[in-house]
Amino acid sequence: MLDISGLTDKGKVRTHNEDSWFADGELGLLVVSDGMGNEEGGALASEIVVKTLPEIVKQEGANLSNLSDPFAVDIISKQLVELNRNVFESIRGKVGLAGAGATMVMALVRGDRAMIAHMGDSRAYLFRDDFLLSLTKDHSVLRLLRDAGEVTEEEVATHPARGKITRFIGMEDDVPPDISLIHLENGDRLLLCSDGLTNMLAEKVIVDQLRKTVSPKAVCRYLVDAANAAGGKDNLTAVLADWRLETS
Repeated sequence: MLDISGLTDKGKVRTHNEDSWFADGELGLLVVSDGMGNEEGGALASEIVVKTLPEIVKQEGANLSNLSDPFAVDIISKQLVELNRNVFESIRGKVGLAGAGATMVMALVRGDRAMIAHMGDSRAYLFRDDFLLSLTKDHSVLRLLRDAGEVTEEEVATHPARGKITRFIGMEDDVPPDISLIHLENGDRLLLCSDGLTNMLAEKVIVDQLRKTVSPKAVCRYLVDAANAAGGKDNLTAVLADWRLETS
């Protein structure tokens, strides 16, 4: 059983919200998408993402019933590559929209399995037994520099490459998403969020709130409010799902 809630906010600095989200417990799907490039194009790209992914999941139905089947992973990968092309074609040639796109992170839940797919720097986390585990690795220039040991954690906040991503929906090239599968346990919490949230909040703040026995709705409200209180320098989105074993 999934108990899901989500919340988005434009933050304290931006005049428009380019983030979009979708969550449906019956469909078993959570999505967060952060528009980029410019206000109009970014908002359009993220909106296409969150409107298209539910239709893909509905359309593929039975083919996605067993996430452990490699065929299911292949379907999502191919569909996201196609979505990338569609967003690129929707934006290409339109005045003022060149270069726009959107990040994408999704969680698809079937029984006690979850498929995590992402492109960009919106993130997915698993909270279990008081520990927060990152399920995604940012597709960003800073991540590449950190992995190469060329940037320290202290330099990240002010580095000129901050905010530059290497993979997103709307790229000209057909680049596949990163996809992973996880086994869910009773009481697990899945958190999806845009970088506007994680850039404003220390991991300890997120963990402390997830540790409390409160509803997903209350957690999302707290995290967005806390990120705004910390400066709200970007659009903010959080989607949280609590997974419970079904009881008769």
